[in-house]
Amino acid sequence: MHITSKTLLALTISAISSHAMAQLDPSKAPSENFDLSKWKIVIPMEDTKPERKGKVMEISKTELNEGYQHAPWFYTDKESGAMVFAAPNKAMTTPNSSNARSELHALISDNASIDPYEPANNFVLASHPDAEQFGAIGGKMSAKLAVDHVSQSGDHRHNDSFSVVIGQIHAGTNEPLKIFYRKLPDQEYGSVYWNYENNALGDDYHRRLDISHNVFGKAKIRFGEPEPTDGIKLGEKFSYDIQVDGDVMYLEFTKNLESKAPITRSFAIDLAKGHYLGNKYDAGYKNEWFFFKAGAYNQCNTGVVRCKNEGIEAGDYTQVSFYQLDLEH
Repeated sequence: MHITSKTLLALTISAISSHAMAQLDPSKAPSENFDLSKWKIVIPMEDTKPERKGKVMEISKTELNEGYQHAPWFYTDKESGAMVFAAPNKAMTTPNSSNARSELHALISDNASIDPYEPANNFVLASHPDAEQFGAIGGKMSAKLAVDHVSQSGDHRHNDSFSVVIGQIHAGTNEPLKIFYRKLPDQEYGSVYWNYENNALGDDYHRRLDISHNVFGKAKIRFGEPEPTDGIKLGEKFSYDIQVDGDVMYLEFTKNLESKAPITRSFAIDLAKGHYLGNKYDAGYKNEWFFFKAGAYNQCNTGVVRCKNEGIEAGDYTQVSFYQLDLEH
């Protein structure tokens, strides 16, 4: 993928996004308002299919695009037409995680019989030694959304408390990108930030480290500290654009979308290089494969984060509404 003008791209995405938001129909299923033809979804409950007994509910691309929705975890908002994702503080989840999620997983191949983790369904960097064997080189995902709710319980000394991941690039092992929203219960404004996980492999796997980058507000806020004056409120719309072009990941975040003076923050990182910010255990992602994820990946859990799980009425859940979601490879 080669983009000659990032400015032109941003304007094009903005025009498409505005059109998409205007077309949302509250009476339709998510797949009728959004192009979900390249996605499957996991929702936080036990699967009802006999062959998946004891596993988290996974909805295939085919079923998702036949109008699937399942309130309260994934549905169309009856007023705005937004695509709503929600997850409790404790529920059935994927094997390698303690956190419940209602989250889309991107696929590239049109062949529904190909496993999501096969090369044809994933993308790589331009410098990957076997790039031609994968579904794409690079890609982009763009979203307009609002975080409606985060858990009201948790240990403020743990960075995952009161937070939700709203977008990801997931690699085969580690995660070069997680986009977070976090808001403490006693504060009006929350923070948007993103983490880069150093790609520690082999004998160094236990040295994985998430490196936070502030966008709007500040990561790792504790009770008693000032709230972020440049943060984002619950229910406030903002956007993110993720583009992997060549070996570089470009990120763009915008708030005050409906004002005359929107505020944009941009970042760029070479994913292939390694040793990010001097971290000697970071091998870089040159030899890895990737897929996009979007939705509500609740970071609050009843384990080390010490969140309660007393139900939606008690506020022990997270909820995110998407007003636009575009994927391209």
